[in-house]
Amino acid sequence: MEQLLLIHVFLLLSLSISDFRIIPGAASLGINYGQVGSNLPPPVKVISLIKSLGLSKARIYDTNPEVLTAFANSSIELVVTVENAMLETLADPQQAVQWVNSHIRPYYPATKITGIAVGNEVFTDDDTSLATYVVPAMVNIHAVLAELGFDSNIQVSSPSSLAVLAVSYPPSAGCFRSDLAGVMFQLLHFLQSVEATFWINAYPYFAYKDDPNGVSLDYALFKPNQGMVDPYTKLHYDNMLYAQIDAVIFAIARLGFNGVDVQVSETGWPSKGDPNEIGATTYNAAMYNRNLLRRQLENEGTPLRPSTRLDVYVFALFNEDLKPGPTSERNYGLFHPDCTMTYNIGLSNLLRTPSISSATVALTSSASKGAKEGYQSLVYWTFVYLPAFQVFMARRRL
Repeated sequence: MEQLLLIHVFLLLSLSISDFRIIPGAASLGINYGQVGSNLPPPVKVISLIKSLGLSKARIYDTNPEVLTAFANSSIELVVTVENAMLETLADPQQAVQWVNSHIRPYYPATKITGIAVGNEVFTDDDTSLATYVVPAMVNIHAVLAELGFDSNIQVSSPSSLAVLAVSYPPSAGCFRSDLAGVMFQLLHFLQSVEATFWINAYPYFAYKDDPNGVSLDYALFKPNQGMVDPYTKLHYDNMLYAQIDAVIFAIARLGFNGVDVQVSETGWPSKGDPNEIGATTYNAAMYNRNLLRRQLENEGTPLRPSTRLDVYVFALFNEDLKPGPTSERNYGLFHPDCTMTYNIGLSNLLRTPSISSATVALTSSASKGAKEGYQSLVYWTFVYLPAFQVFMARRRL
C-alpha cells in the first residue's frame, strides 16, 4: 500500500510539472567581439559591421571605455566582462561599488548594457584559487546594481567552459565535476535567487578534434546524420551542441536547480589550425556557423526544452592575431580585421528573410508541439526524481 501511494504521489508530482515552461524574453543572435588583435577596426566601424549583419547583441571581454562610449545610442545590447584578474578585488563589497561606479554607471543606459560576465571560464582556469572569488564578486556587483536600480535590466552571470562537467554523454548522465560541486552549487543558488541565466561556452569542435574517429563530423556540424538516442530519456539528438546543452541542464538539475535557464555564451568553429588540429578548416567553420544560425532562426530549442529558444553568441566577430595558443585560437572570426569575410555564411540574407525578425523571433507553438514537450518534460522530471524515490524506498526497508 505504501509503495502504491508513493507511486501515485510521484506521478502526481511529475504530471503537475510536466507542463513547466521557461518563458524566454526577446531572443536574437549575438556575436562575441574580442579585441586581442593588433589591427582591428575602431569600435564605430564595428558597430556598422554588426548592424549590417542584422545583429542586435554583442559581448566584449572587458569594459573598454572606447567601446562603451562608441556603443552609446547604438541600440546594440552589450554584455561586458570582468577580467579574471579582478575577481579577488571585487570580492570586497567596497571595491565592487567603485567598479560599478567607474565601469558601468558612466555609460548606462545610453550604452545598452544588458549583462555583466563576472570572469570567463574561471572554474577551469589554471589558477584554481580564482574560483572562490566568483560568487562573492557576483553577489557584490549585483547588490550595487540593485542599489542603483539597474538590476532589472543588467543580468549578472559567469560563463563556464563545458569542462566543468565530469560526464556529458549521454546527456541524461550530465553531472558536474566533484571538485567543483560546492562552488557550482553556490553559483546556481545565486543565479536562481536573481533569476539569471547559466552561461555555457560549448564547442563541438573540441570534441571532434580530440576524437575524430569516434565523433561524427556531420553530427558536430549540424549536417544530416543518424544522430544518437539517449538510452535513458529516449530523446533523439541530431547534433552535438544540443546534446551538450542538455547535459548541462541535467547537471544543474542534479544539484537541485531545475528552473535555471541555460544559454550559449560562446560557440564557434575555427577556419584554420595547426596540423594536429583536425577539422579546423574554412569549409567546416562555414558549415557549422551557417547551420547553427539556420537552426536558431527556426526557433529551435534542444530536445529536452524544445520550445525554449537558445540565446547564442557566436565566437567570434574577428580573427585576433595576438591571441596565444595554437593557430586555431587566432582563427575563429567571421571577419578579417579589414572587415572582409573569412567566409560567407549568408547571415545578413538569412536575417532579412521577410518571415524572420532580425532582432526578435516569436516563439510559436502548436498542439502537437505542446504534447511533445509535455512528454519530454515528464521524461526529464521522471529521470531526475526517480532515483530520489528509490533511495527513499530503500531506507524505509531498513
